[in-house]
Amino acid sequence: MFTSQGIKLDVLPTRDMNNSTDEELLEKFYGDHDNKWLAILLPRYTLLLLGVCMKYLQNEEDARDGVQQVFLKAIGELKKYKVQYFKSWIYMIAKNHCLMRLRDKNKQPLELKEELVQDTAPEPDLDMLYKEEQLLEKLSACVPQLKPEQRECVQLFYLQKKSYQEITDLTGYSIAQVKSYIQNGKRNLKMMLQEGIGQAK
Repeated sequence: MFTSQGIKLDVLPTRDMNNSTDEELLEKFYGDHDNKWLAILLPRYTLLLLGVCMKYLQNEEDARDGVQQVFLKAIGELKKYKVQYFKSWIYMIAKNHCLMRLRDKNKQPLELKEELVQDTAPEPDLDMLYKEEQLLEKLSACVPQLKPEQRECVQLFYLQKKSYQEITDLTGYSIAQVKSYIQNGKRNLKMMLQEGIGQAK
């Protein structure tokens, strides 16, 4: 059973599936409405969505919960509507979710809260956030290029905050293997960011 931020989907993706573009995966999903296509597509955007939620919610636990809620919302909406530009679409779902959370928390009108979120930070901070979003986008594109063992351990360790022992229990890898996969995954991500997106070594 494949799990994405706590959302259970049906089938583990194969290597050929992972090489499909977002557009190809959406077309396949609209063809048979099989969640296995979303099990490949959605995790590609985990880091990007986590960055967006952190930007607005300023709390790691709330941000992780936000990513899960965005995935749930996306799954429901994709079953009803055809989406052409998935990346910008899911980004807006995440942003709107965060603004709604802020509105509910502070009991302020959504328009006012959105205005505050956009205007409270000085310009240098906005520049920094833009650069961070660019980095997160690049990371989201790089992670699927890692070898399966590295990708699995990196996502469990950094995104789901699992310990080495928990990853060992979940995957069956030894602790030494887990540490090695994480270390090599980090190195490969750094190389891909420096050289451009490519295949992990």
